[in-house]
Amino acid sequence: MRQHYEFTSESVSEGHPDKVSDRISDEIVDLFFRESVRAGMSPWDVRVAAETLTTTDKVVIAGETRGSDKITNAMIAQTTRAAIKDIGYEQAGFHWETVDIDILLHAQSADIAQGVDDGSGLHAEEGAGDQGIMFGYACSEPPDLMPAPVYYSHKILERLAKARKLEGETWLGPDSKSQVTVRYENGKPVGASAIVLSTQHLDENMSSADVAKLVKPYIYAELPEGGITDNTIWHINPTGKFVIGGPDGDTGLTGRKIIVDTYGGAAPHGGGAFSGKDPTKVDRSAAYAARYLSKNIVAAGIADWVNIQLSYAIGVAQPTSIYVDMGGKGQVSETAVEKAIGEVMSLTPRGIREHLGLNNPIYARTSAYGHFGRTPDGDGGLSWEKTDLVDALKLAL
Repeated sequence: MRQHYEFTSESVSEGHPDKVSDRISDEIVDLFFRESVRAGMSPWDVRVAAETLTTTDKVVIAGETRGSDKITNAMIAQTTRAAIKDIGYEQAGFHWETVDIDILLHAQSADIAQGVDDGSGLHAEEGAGDQGIMFGYACSEPPDLMPAPVYYSHKILERLAKARKLEGETWLGPDSKSQVTVRYENGKPVGASAIVLSTQHLDENMSSADVAKLVKPYIYAELPEGGITDNTIWHINPTGKFVIGGPDGDTGLTGRKIIVDTYGGAAPHGGGAFSGKDPTKVDRSAAYAARYLSKNIVAAGIADWVNIQLSYAIGVAQPTSIYVDMGGKGQVSETAVEKAIGEVMSLTPRGIREHLGLNNPIYARTSAYGHFGRTPDGDGGLSWEKTDLVDALKLAL
């Protein structure tokens, strides 16, 4: 890998129209897990593939589900409105109380179900919900084994959301985007050479300079000491005005920010998005497993960075391939790590769901600020960010 270079990644806030769509889709996944289990149904039988479109005064939800028959369209609409309210949309053009909601969910295809359900298809074990390739990545960059550009892009927007919701910065709107260019020397991040921020502001009289004066302290607080210098280039609301935001300003769709969701372009991405999908869909669950394994490999000191690819066939339980890349500079060979991965964790859909505790309503929280590089929650959320496999990997290797 190059030793001296600049690399850029972006993030978008929870109020970005695509992220509003992701949030609604993931709230529906959580709703089906929560209410189906409450009604006595096994979480292993829950299926959700919910896609959301958001635009001016309109939300359209479509897809396939299987769950408790006590889950009604009224409950789904109520869940949708609560999500929009929590994000902060009470604006002309998109308001949680008045937005029109169309719900077009129907039962999961029986042809797909027979390949996924345990013992009901051609194979005795629960199979993958689709074919595809999934990637996981980790690197030794602080603070959480994530590429610095995307990590700090997320943190800037998380900080502004906190200021808007909890600290009285009511002039801030929910919609915003960030972009951080990090300079690397000797392969290590040393500072930000450029920072871009576009944030919705609800005061029409504010200029770009006004916005910059108010947001810069929050940005300084999120980057490490010395990360911003006199040579850092700033672009704050470079168009000059950003009042019309969210779905009223631009249409949103579930799954359209997949690079934001993962590694900011620093590593490959598979063919599928995450949000709106239950964990039988391996483009979500196996991507989580690949990140989990990658993070533990780096945490164990086996390599400075690792990229893992998994692949699956629909209806088949075992992955069709496991590929590990450590740039040929790991403490052991890639082949040895590929073998060890299969020894320390089952990579069948059922094995992943059991190991990471994915049959739970833990998904809405992942819909903004990245699925990776975050602190695991006490209720099992973000379990794929744990480093509890380090000892097992060392023993296997």
